[in-house]
Amino acid sequence: MRKKIEKPDAEWRDQLTPEQYRVTREKGTERPFSGDYQVTDVHGIYHCICCNAPLFENEHKFDAGCGWPSFDRPLSSESVEEHLDTSHGMRRVEVTCGRCNAHLGHVFPDGPPTTGNRFCINSVALNFHEGE
Repeated sequence: MRKKIEKPDAEWRDQLTPEQYRVTREKGTERPFSGDYQVTDVHGIYHCICCNAPLFENEHKFDAGCGWPSFDRPLSSESVEEHLDTSHGMRRVEVTCGRCNAHLGHVFPDGPPTTGNRFCINSVALNFHEGE
């Protein structure tokens, strides 16, 4: 298991844009269809915007039509953590970065047959590294 990254709130605020901070540190959600990272055939890895941990491979991304980048699996079992989220009167599974606990989005059991999962991730929580 890798060492967790913890920083004071002020350091996260200095490092991130207001929208990145709102989504990743305050468990916000960007508006659907407002973010980057359309489905492409480019090889690469999506990293956490907060700590640069590798999270998802582009080859496991698919167009779910939901307005957020969607993946059928994380890069590894340590890349992300899952937590029960009962906010807003719903029962969902929150997905956070395995290294810094940044809120990334949610995972739903309505993905493609390969895994059955749809990791619905806020694009502002990601940074794409082409060619990795």
